[in-house]
Amino acid sequence: MNSKVSVTELFSREEIRELTTPSDLQGALAVGSTWAVIVLTFGTVAYSWKYLPVWGKILMCALALAILAGRQLAMAILMHDASHHSLFKTKWLNTHFTDWLCARPIWNEVGKYRPYHLKHHARTSQPDDPDLGLVKNFPITKQSLFRKFFRDLNGQSGLKFLTGRVLMDLELLEWSVSNDPKPIPRGNRSNLELAKNLLKNSSGMLISNAALFSALWASGHPKLYLLWPLAYITPFPLFIRIRAMAEHAGLETSHSALTNTRTTRAGWLARAFVAPIHVNYHIEHHLMASVPHQNLPKMHQMLRERDYVKAPPSYKDVIVSLLKD
Repeated sequence: MNSKVSVTELFSREEIRELTTPSDLQGALAVGSTWAVIVLTFGTVAYSWKYLPVWGKILMCALALAILAGRQLAMAILMHDASHHSLFKTKWLNTHFTDWLCARPIWNEVGKYRPYHLKHHARTSQPDDPDLGLVKNFPITKQSLFRKFFRDLNGQSGLKFLTGRVLMDLELLEWSVSNDPKPIPRGNRSNLELAKNLLKNSSGMLISNAALFSALWASGHPKLYLLWPLAYITPFPLFIRIRAMAEHAGLETSHSALTNTRTTRAGWLARAFVAPIHVNYHIEHHLMASVPHQNLPKMHQMLRERDYVKAPPSYKDVIVSLLKD
């Protein structure tokens, strides 16, 4: 099926109305539970630190980094849902509340992400899809994939991303969440003008991270803040890569979400790290982007019962399928 599918062919108008109704309560629970895990992670490290031997502290920090990176990805997904106005029923909560509690702490902004991401939906898998750089060149060799994973885990990918973010805030690169943003000529702009750009564009990230650092300082554990940026430059890029691979890599170029997008089966481990907030139901999301995250499993079940989609592969299945000899 290469042509674009109309959702009215798949669901009745009553079903569409039911599936696309957002909830302020469900949105608040998603944001609140994400922050609850973050607080619990910091609290567990702080409480157990003095009781652990050296090897125990190393393991505790590694686990904390993975958990925090998983919640950073959850924040990115919450921002993503808010960009579609599906996280909350109330517009202000989607645009401002989610921006400050989810997007800015991970150096992002709902206002910049929304128009960028909507173009991805309009042009999925096409040559001008802004996210195409995340999934092009698949399938790849096992050695190539391991090199990518290694760069993610040793911080190379994260530091490259941070450098890109600085250049975007300086307005020397076009804003993007992909890995191939286009440069913006400096022209005759002075260093002062560039510095003003940086301060203006990064102020939200600085304020939100200062608030997190202040909360940890007030609790008597300011050093724990280091776990936040370390998670951002180590496990976080790996989780983003696996998520992106699962959603669109290795699929055909088409105008149909049934063939250019993939839904993936996610167990509890995948949901903790690479598939939070039901983001694994990606065919469903591309068919109707206005469906709130809590309704995506129901939508998937309806599509399965009507034989529009097959049983989804696991994340392991997807990774293996994207390898070549």
